[in-house]
Amino acid sequence: MERWHRRPPRAWNRMQGVTDRTRAEEHMSAESTPDRPGTAGETGTTGRRHRAGGRRRKPRGRRRKGLLITAWVAAGIVVLGGTGAGYLYFKLNGNINSVDIDQVLGTDRPEKADDGSQNILVLGSDTRAGSNKKVGGGTDDGTARSDTAMVVHVYQGHEKASVVSIPRDTLIDRPECTDGDGETHDAADDVMFNSAYSTGGAACAVKTVEAMTDLRMDHYLEVDFAGFQKLVDELGGVEVTTTADIDDPDSHLKLKAGTHRLTGEQALGLVRTRHGVGDGSDLGRIQLQQAFVKALVAQVKDVGVFTSPKKLYDLADTATKTVTTDSGLGSVNSLMSFANGLKDITPANMHMITMPVQYDPADPNRVLVQEKKSQQVWQALKNDRPIPAKATAGTAAGEAKGVVTR
Repeated sequence: MERWHRRPPRAWNRMQGVTDRTRAEEHMSAESTPDRPGTAGETGTTGRRHRAGGRRRKPRGRRRKGLLITAWVAAGIVVLGGTGAGYLYFKLNGNINSVDIDQVLGTDRPEKADDGSQNILVLGSDTRAGSNKKVGGGTDDGTARSDTAMVVHVYQGHEKASVVSIPRDTLIDRPECTDGDGETHDAADDVMFNSAYSTGGAACAVKTVEAMTDLRMDHYLEVDFAGFQKLVDELGGVEVTTTADIDDPDSHLKLKAGTHRLTGEQALGLVRTRHGVGDGSDLGRIQLQQAFVKALVAQVKDVGVFTSPKKLYDLADTATKTVTTDSGLGSVNSLMSFANGLKDITPANMHMITMPVQYDPADPNRVLVQEKKSQQVWQALKNDRPIPAKATAGTAAGEAKGVVTR
């Protein structure tokens, strides 16, 4: 019987030498045909759980929720910035925030793969600082928790990818970690997964995921509420089809079954909705998020139909302001090169699952890692192999699969 345990373009190498703003603006207004872009992807309390009896039930009460992680997709849009030069390059380059995770974590990490595959931890935070206050939810003191986490494995050849969502409600043993300010935080047992980010930021989140998976995270990408919402609006919305009505007063989303082109506000509501579909769990919300990621990737690939350089620049400007990266992706050139390497991955070549978990019989609002099945997932990715179907068979899923399609 399985043991349950509580425990993520060469770009502007030939810059055109436009050094004054007037010439840069003239460049932006010129008619041109853009290159095809590359593809890019609730907080709770922490602490030890208290045993309680009873059957699994729907979570109760109004919970403030976070956003879908779309930094992977945002990175793809940065390729569009390649139509700029000089002044535009430095402006976009200055938009990017980065964290030197390698320096913080040191050398005590899993080895990098030598087969050309890559692992990327994609996170979103529910901070209410800055412009995020306008979209509601989350914390309002400038701190943040990771709302959703995805480990994106790009296979050798960079033509397909597997995406594994890690539920924020998963109870884990968090390792000791050091944050970006050099402060060390003690290890903790039986705490929620999203406590890693709220405790020690990006570096602690990466270290926790590497401890869980024994996979080296080659890169880190993070996006926020306001950037996500604006990005969807500047894309002209994202088209999805719902197979059931969605009505969630918490996320302020009401959709009839059918095809819709979602605005940024509606898209944010969709990826935050929890009580409007399925069993009301965070796992159900993950199903919606994964479906939306595929629709968003498809929409990004369609950006090539835009003929306005100004439109392309606005997208690149928003994307670079939206993402926080590891230092290896902390410039426009490196971010564009990374995104260009993902351009051949289509929604059809993205296999998306949730890390195998089981509802905690002691607390219906928490889940436990199903160790044996999870190790099958991580081992497959470590060997650059497809995730076996048996690894996710019979695991908790949230009952919302198929509610949203492209």
